[in-house]
Amino acid sequence: MRIFLLTAFTMIAFAANSVLTRMAVEPGYIDAISFALIRVLSGAAFLCALVARTRRPLPWKGRARAIGALSLTTYMFGFSLAYISLDAGLGALILFGVVQITMFSFSTATGARPTLRQLIGAAVAFCGLVIALWPDDSVAGSAQAAACMVVAGIGWAVYTISGKSARDPLATTAANFAICFPLTLLLSLPFVSYASAMGIGIAIVCGAITSGLGYALWYRVLPDLQQNVAPVVQLSVPVIAIVAGSVLLGEALSISVLISAALVISGIALAVTRQSLPVDRN
Repeated sequence: MRIFLLTAFTMIAFAANSVLTRMAVEPGYIDAISFALIRVLSGAAFLCALVARTRRPLPWKGRARAIGALSLTTYMFGFSLAYISLDAGLGALILFGVVQITMFSFSTATGARPTLRQLIGAAVAFCGLVIALWPDDSVAGSAQAAACMVVAGIGWAVYTISGKSARDPLATTAANFAICFPLTLLLSLPFVSYASAMGIGIAIVCGAITSGLGYALWYRVLPDLQQNVAPVVQLSVPVIAIVAGSVLLGEALSISVLISAALVISGIALAVTRQSLPVDRN
């Protein structure tokens, strides 16, 4: 039960990232590159401060750290650029659809083949994504923004896979953010253009709370989730983002979106029942 609650909280934090980014970037409170930069900086500062209080060392070295930092950088840029024109819900659908495909492909390539139950659940959930992404005059977005979100999805999938073996989730996430910041700074400085107080404030909340703590919590629950269950669970994020985007941002909520949400939830329920998940011994 504890793992379920922690996972649910993490998925809400992931959905909040979409809503907050869209809330800041689309109205022009801040440009997408500046948002990504401040998001990473605030996440790194907050997490490193938390780790410093515990006096635990940060794991700076290792192949996993390089992969984690690079994949996080890729995700941050793609994610922010995509929300210049994508709705929060649609962006989350593309992001986690790509995550699912990437992680299932990795599982198959490394021999951790999904069970029939997980495949059926993933298929049902993916049908929900297809319905949500079906061309509709009410859907806002562009091919370029969708491509950016696809890149972000690949980056997030790699980040998730690399964090599966993290021994200290908080310290590992702090190190990833700390290394990611100079990379983001180097790549973004020529493109930084505008940031208002509102935009900076939203970026700080997104970086420190829903990203920093959310990602640390995700690394915490990952070892308790089977490799093929993790990508399917994340398909709940688009559903949460669609509802939040409709309520908070006034984004369109159509019958097709409601049907897709029902299919996604049904697919997740099928894939993560007791027969799919390990027993929570904590």
